[in-house]
Amino acid sequence: MDVNEQFWQASSEDIKKGYMDEHTHFTCLLCGEKIEKGIIYPYEGLLYEAEKMMQLHITAAHQSVFHYLNGLNKKITGLTEHQSHILRLFYEGKSDQEIQAELAIGSAATIRHHRFALKEKERQAKTLLVMMELLKEQNQKEDHFVPIHKTATMVDDRYNITIEEEQQLLEKFFPDGLDKELVRFPKREKQKIVVLRAITKLFEEGKHYTEKELNAVIEPIYEDYVHIRRYLIEYGFMDRTADGSAYWVKK
Repeated sequence: MDVNEQFWQASSEDIKKGYMDEHTHFTCLLCGEKIEKGIIYPYEGLLYEAEKMMQLHITAAHQSVFHYLNGLNKKITGLTEHQSHILRLFYEGKSDQEIQAELAIGSAATIRHHRFALKEKERQAKTLLVMMELLKEQNQKEDHFVPIHKTATMVDDRYNITIEEEQQLLEKFFPDGLDKELVRFPKREKQKIVVLRAITKLFEEGKHYTEKELNAVIEPIYEDYVHIRRYLIEYGFMDRTADGSAYWVKK
């Protein structure tokens, strides 16, 4: 199971912590970092057990779970950029007056209105969550959808695809296996997502690739590697430095 799937299948409590307690280790739900249990880890002159080390990792690598979630695509959070900004200021303990002064908008009453609007979204989200849980209990045969990768740049109906449909498409476009030749690059958006997701799995998370190394992985699968490389960036599966000297899988 990849990091993206672990994130979406995790409980609300685990997501709030930012990590999952597994049998032999703790796994960061935000980036996939694993910290083995039963080992004492040195950090800045002190020694820590595995769970505390995972908590320190989240702070060092992601600032906080809140900041990480708040930075996700607005289609995933359901928040506008403005709401995300204000929510972050609320989280940081700023008063209504301080937020109004920092953003230079309206008045303190305007900020209080934003607090109310966010509370409304919270109530709506809780209601929807309970309804979806009840729906799952009512219909055990529901279709399971492919999780949307957290770094997706465009979230819309193109991600409306079930796991069964994904498997059928993979067999169609990679008849000889996922590490073999792609018969053609699809034109339909949903199919592009499936193919790009599969190609992304050929790269090692956390590793930085030169453009030449990236091309060397893609070319045996599809000769127009520039085409694939561009789409991997465009759809948020991979990122690169401004000068194109390094590429890596986004998490």
